[in-house]
Amino acid sequence: MSSTPALAARAAHLHVVVIGGGISGLIAARECAKVGMRVTVLEAADAVGGAIRRAELDGVVVDAGAESFATRGGHVRSLAEELGLAGRIVAPAPEGAWLAGIPGVGAAPLPVGGILGIPANPFQEDVRRIIGWSGVWRAYLDRVRPPLTIGHSHSLGRLVASRMGAKVRDRLVAPVTTGVYSASPDDIDIDIAAPGLNAELTSTGSLSGAVQALRDKGAARAAKAPGSAVEGIEGGMSGLVDALVADLADLGAVIRTATPATGVARRGERWTVVAEERDAGPETEADADADADPDGATPSIEIDADAVVFATSEDVARALAADAVPALAATVAADSPQIEIVTLLLRAPALDAAPRGTGVLTVPGTSTAKALTHSTAKWRWVREAAGDRHVVRVSFGAQGEPAATAALDDDAAARLALGEASALLGVPLREDDLVAAHRARFSQSQPASIIGSGERRSAARAAAHAVHGVAVVGAWIAGTGLAQVIPDAVEEADRLRRRLLFDAMPTATTD
Repeated sequence: MSSTPALAARAAHLHVVVIGGGISGLIAARECAKVGMRVTVLEAADAVGGAIRRAELDGVVVDAGAESFATRGGHVRSLAEELGLAGRIVAPAPEGAWLAGIPGVGAAPLPVGGILGIPANPFQEDVRRIIGWSGVWRAYLDRVRPPLTIGHSHSLGRLVASRMGAKVRDRLVAPVTTGVYSASPDDIDIDIAAPGLNAELTSTGSLSGAVQALRDKGAARAAKAPGSAVEGIEGGMSGLVDALVADLADLGAVIRTATPATGVARRGERWTVVAEERDAGPETEADADADADPDGATPSIEIDADAVVFATSEDVARALAADAVPALAATVAADSPQIEIVTLLLRAPALDAAPRGTGVLTVPGTSTAKALTHSTAKWRWVREAAGDRHVVRVSFGAQGEPAATAALDDDAAARLALGEASALLGVPLREDDLVAAHRARFSQSQPASIIGSGERRSAARAAAHAVHGVAVVGAWIAGTGLAQVIPDAVEEADRLRRRLLFDAMPTATTD
């Protein structure tokens, strides 16, 4: 007998609850629903999407969270094409970004031809402008120092400082790692962030030579910082979320927003998920009276499931798994920096010429902001939507450094972002130039490139794999960025559904 009807029948009787409606949860839900499983997604917020969210500023709809995706691997593009979004995939403007906060210089275009900010040629004019002649000659010593032939360096920052000096590390590499990873270069694992660089250092004898060798071999794209080769979606990245939600509806999945999970328990071979049903807001006073609990408590529900996918932030996943998957809760947790993005809609003709390209990175310690994106200079669709106005995004916060806006109210945060934008873009921006502002807060998961992150994530994943009917997905365990989160969620969902379908099936039906 063919295995297909038996598997289809079994799939139809399996129920998977996905806790978390961010991109990883939606992907995992879709993979399970595609084989006929019943799927319920529980999302604590009023809308799904997680770090992918939109904002409307005086009629202009823009990305308030993730604005692009790394092209490496092709995973995100493939998903977008599957969902019918191929015609909306767009590339950013080719103009480069700038660097601000350079001692004695102020601001200058970011050098071209490097990897993670490490230059292939320290005598290159755009490099010399940033590190000065003293920095150039110190970097040149890299060419005459002996290579590391025994072992290799793990810390990107320590390697760069020892080979090419502190100015290259602090003025070129640190702005990139802080802007991309929200982390110091000393904490970045070079083998993860720039695969092959250590090996080329031993082969060529110098770090600058290793950079050039990787570029000559065509491996530069793989070795560059995530985000250096990116694409976006016309109309905003939230179009990806909308398409996933529509696809899940077609597949029969149920998405419940404003329904945070509060507990997960094992019941024999099955699971029970307890969740609160929070009212997103009654339309009338009569509705409010009808929905009100006489004791003032939030109504709760219990959902039976054959499997549970934890697709939340790390702290929530660990708390929910404390009883059901104690080994997961016992693994080492990572610090997650709190990031805030303040998006400004400006009427400022001085920005028409894109004075500092598509955005600005900052030398750490010289600004309260870590980066700025001039969205109307970077994305044509944003420019067309904004008309004669400009959209600028200012990012605050990094590993071990709280966002400067954290203790401010929204108006004060907007004023601070406006002042930082004026300084970073080198143009006067007044409060009456500000048309509208939006503030978004994120807990950024630790990047996979942080030293020790691989071991920590492997331990957490092993703990989840040891329990039948459990999967864990999301940036905190996959690594940050859609190019890592999406394929990881697909792989984990596939592992889970195979285990659910085949573990209880007689061997004969799987031949």
